Amino acid sequence: MLDAFSLLACLACTTPVAAPAVAVDVELVLAVDISQSMDEREFALQRAGYVEALRHPDFIKAVRSGTTGRIALAYFEWAGVVREDGVIAWQVIDSAESANAFADRIEARPFRSFRGTSISGALAFGAGLFEGTGFDAPRSVIDISGDGPNNTGLPVATTRDAAVAKGIVINGLPILISPSPTFSHLDQYYDECVTGGPGSFVLPIYAASEFATAIRRKLILEVSGIADATVVPIDAAAPMDCLQGERDRRLYSDPYLPELDK
Repeated sequence: MLDAFSLLACLACTTPVAAPAVAVDVELVLAVDISQSMDEREFALQRAGYVEALRHPDFIKAVRSGTTGRIALAYFEWAGVVREDGVIAWQVIDSAESANAFADRIEARPFRSFRGTSISGALAFGAGLFEGTGFDAPRSVIDISGDGPNNTGLPVATTRDAAVAKGIVINGLPILISPSPTFSHLDQYYDECVTGGPGSFVLPIYAASEFATAIRRKLILEVSGIADATVVPIDAAAPMDCLQGERDRRLYSDPYLPELDK
């Protein structure tokens, strides 16, 4: 029979040891709007903006300048729902080669769109990606872009607050190249209803020519964790109704298209 010491030694040999967490400077999730309110031109600009930003030397320099010299990056596309085939899983970015490889995966994705705009669903899905990542990071950030307000799913402020309570920072990239005639203050909406957490910011895009530069600037700020005083606060005359998107959907869409295409 085994004595107590031999038994403990045997157990130590057979018990799996969890791999140590990989230290990174930030866990960053890119959440990209592919709802049908985005026309093909906006899709192409958005896609090219992320691809160019990830390949840009200034982004690589920002990554390499961190304490560990690496970040963890994930990407997903969203509309009314998030589909499994729209997710690019976590990858460590620590060099031009790894950044280019991630950019290649985004660039290779087919252009497609779906009905509905569930910012709340995207934030909930993005928050879930931080669970059990195997990374050790001082910051967790969701970078969400979109061209319209939340109009399906839970209220966006509810999911925003739940994510922020977990220590997640949410930054916004509202696209106002072709603003909706019924919803023209998307920058204010993102500022008051979508973004949150220490140092969070909104970086609106008002013209097609701003796309690539704005996305690169935003990613560099998120990687470096440095507040940028040139990100101008949104000037609002009155508080935003965070449920306006849901009200507009019931008025303009539900009578004709009551169900999302799942």
